[in-house]
Amino acid sequence: MSTTAPTPSTTRPRRTLADLGPIAQLRAGRLGRRLPQLVLGLALYGLSIAMMVRGRLGTAPWDVLHTGLTRHLPMSIGAALVLTSALVMLLWVPLREVPGLGTVANGVLIGVFADLFLRVLDSPDALVLRGSLTVGGVVVCGLATAMYIGAQLGRGPRDGLMTGLARRTGLSLRLVRTLLEVAVVVVGLLLGGALGLGTVLYALAIGPIAQWMLPTFIVDLPVRAEA
Repeated sequence: MSTTAPTPSTTRPRRTLADLGPIAQLRAGRLGRRLPQLVLGLALYGLSIAMMVRGRLGTAPWDVLHTGLTRHLPMSIGAALVLTSALVMLLWVPLREVPGLGTVANGVLIGVFADLFLRVLDSPDALVLRGSLTVGGVVVCGLATAMYIGAQLGRGPRDGLMTGLARRTGLSLRLVRTLLEVAVVVVGLLLGGALGLGTVLYALAIGPIAQWMLPTFIVDLPVRAEA
């Protein structure tokens, strides 16, 4: 029988997301790390939208709606995104969801960055290049999602709508998200939005990619602040 004492585990503790209100999010510390990560994540999110749009093989479900709106309203894709974000946040009121700094930044900056990148990215003719833009856009979006969520400065407008509806209806988050995305795709299609293989790829891959990357980008909050 061995008498060797067990060695202490060297495994790092698993990082988790804190459940904090908007004021507590700001008081929790490490803003010098979290704010730049938030802005960079939102910039990459805008880049991912531009990549998928220029790939012309289908966009993310909400961007099907945004591209559809641009066919009927004199606005850019980024402006359509900002408009829908504002309308979605109005739905937060009856759901009693409280926005944070990240919520407002998400609703505005992603659209701004999407338009900026759309100005500098061209749409190639070769299918292999379009496919690369589409697949790359999905991967970049997963990275961007992990970064902005990991900054712990509040949910995006659409994520807050999802969690608010799930809390109010008692339905699962997965079901609520599916119903929301199906609804916006249907409306976007009726408006002439860009649906394609990229939309299916996004729907299947974005969750696993973001979940895989998220632990790397969760910023530990050293100060425990009250919500």
